Amino acid sequence: HWIMSRHLFQPGICPDQTMNSCYKCKTLQNDQLARDNQRSFHLSQCNPQLYFRNGTGFIATLIETIMTQRTTFTETTLENGLTVFLKEIHTAPLISHWVWYRIGSRDEVPGKTGISHWVEHMLFKGTSRFPSSTLDKAVSRNGGHWNAMTYLDWTACYEKMPADKIDLALDLESDRIQNCLFDPEEVESERTVIISEREGHENTPYFRLDEAIQQQAFDTHPYRNEVIGEKQDLLTITRDDLYTHYRTYYTPGNAVLAIAGDFDTQSMLAKVEQYYASIPAGPHPPRPAQLESPLAKERRVEVTGPEETILLQISYRAPAAIQQDFFTMTILDSLLSGPSSLNMFGGGSISNKTSRLYRALVEQNLAVAVSGGMRATIHPFLYDVHMVLPPGSDPHPALQALDDQINSLQESLVTTNEIRRATKQARALFAYGSENITNQAFWMGYTNMFGKYDWFLNYVSELEKVTPEKILQAAQTWLNPARRVVGTYLPENHTGAA
Repeated sequence: HWIMSRHLFQPGICPDQTMNSCYKCKTLQNDQLARDNQRSFHLSQCNPQLYFRNGTGFIATLIETIMTQRTTFTETTLENGLTVFLKEIHTAPLISHWVWYRIGSRDEVPGKTGISHWVEHMLFKGTSRFPSSTLDKAVSRNGGHWNAMTYLDWTACYEKMPADKIDLALDLESDRIQNCLFDPEEVESERTVIISEREGHENTPYFRLDEAIQQQAFDTHPYRNEVIGEKQDLLTITRDDLYTHYRTYYTPGNAVLAIAGDFDTQSMLAKVEQYYASIPAGPHPPRPAQLESPLAKERRVEVTGPEETILLQISYRAPAAIQQDFFTMTILDSLLSGPSSLNMFGGGSISNKTSRLYRALVEQNLAVAVSGGMRATIHPFLYDVHMVLPPGSDPHPALQALDDQINSLQESLVTTNEIRRATKQARALFAYGSENITNQAFWMGYTNMFGKYDWFLNYVSELEKVTPEKILQAAQTWLNPARRVVGTYLPENHTGAA
C-alpha cells in the first residue's frame, strides 16, 4: 500500500503500469535533476514513443484525443448511492477498476489520527470469502495488480486486470466494502507494522521537516496531521475504533466506482449492478473539519538532525481545488518553479530549467535543486517550494532569492510569452498524466473526491484563461509572506547562519 505524501518522488510510468515511492525510499525526493534523469531513463527504456516526442503538434494531438473522450464516458448512480463512472478504451485488453472513498485524514479527530490509513491496511486482511492469505495470489495468478492509498481527503483501492478477468476485481472490492473481518490479532500485527512505518518515515529529514511545517501551517484543521497519524494515537487506537470507522465511511453512499478499459458499457453496467447494487448504502458520515482562517503572520520552524542535508521549505496557504485561483496558481507555479503533475501516478517529465527559481537559485549555486507544487484538495491546503541547499550553506541567501522572485511577480505583470510557455508546459504534463487506461480511470474517481469530473474535462480551458493580471493578483494574494511557514532542516553540527 502507499500513503500518499504531497511530495512524492515519482520515477516515471510505463504504459499502463503504476510506479511510485513513499517516504521510505525517496531520499532524492526533492532533487529535480535526479528525478528527471530517472524518469527519462525509465521512459526511454520502457516506452520510447512516450519519451522521444517533441513539439506542440504531439501535445495538441494528445490533448485533443483525451478531451474528445469526454463524450464517451458514462455516469450513473445506483440506488444505494454508489456513483459509477465507466469509460470504454479499446487500446489494450486491460481494465482499470477503482473504488474511491471520501475519507482521509481530513475527517479524523484528535486521538484518532492515522485511523483511515490503518483501515486501509485492514482492507487487505481478508473477509470470510477471501482470507488474507488468498487475496494476493488470486489477483496475481490472474495476471492482475492491485493496491490502495490514503491521502488527506480520500482512500482509493484499485486493480488493473486483463479484461477477461475483471470479475475478480468486482467480486473482491464489492466483498470488502462490507465484509472485512478486522481480526483482533491482525489489528495488533498491523499496529506494529504501521508504527514501524511511521518510525521509518521519521528517519528522513524530508518527513520531519514536512510534519513540523504542517503543524505550524494549521492550528486546528486536520490537514495539520500527517496521513500516517501521531505515534501516540497509533498506540491507543482499538479494534472497535477501526471497525466503527470502517462501517461509517467505507460504504457505497460515500464511494465512487471508476472503471476504464476494454469493455462494453452496457455489459459492464450489468456486472456493476450484479456485484454492488445489493450492498446497503450506509450512514451519512460526519465531516468534523472546519475551514481555518488564513495565517496572519509568517511562522518559522527549524528542524535539526544527524543528516548532512540542508533543506529549505516554504509553504503558503493555497486555494482549494474548486477555486478559480487554483488554475492561476498552477500557471504561476509553472512560471516560478516549473510544472508539477497533479496525477499521483506520474506520466512524463518536463525540465524546470527555464523556471525563474531554477535560474535564480540553481544557476547561481544557491541551491542544488528546487521544485514546487500543490495538491487538489477539498479545503485550502498548501503551495510548497522546496530547496536542497549546498552542504554547509546559509539558508538566508536562498530565501532572499525566492522573495526577490516573488516580489517581482507581485509588482509587475509577466509577459504573455512567459504565460504561453508556462501554460504549454502545464498542458503537456497534464496530457502525459492522462493518456493511459489507468490514468483515465484515476481521473474519473480522483476529481470526484474534491469536485466533479468536469474539473478534469475543463482543466486545459481553465489554464488558457489565465492572464498576466490574474497572475499578479494571485501572487499578491496567495504568496503574501504573512500567509506562509518557512521551514529549515539543518545538520546538528551546522555552523552557518540559520
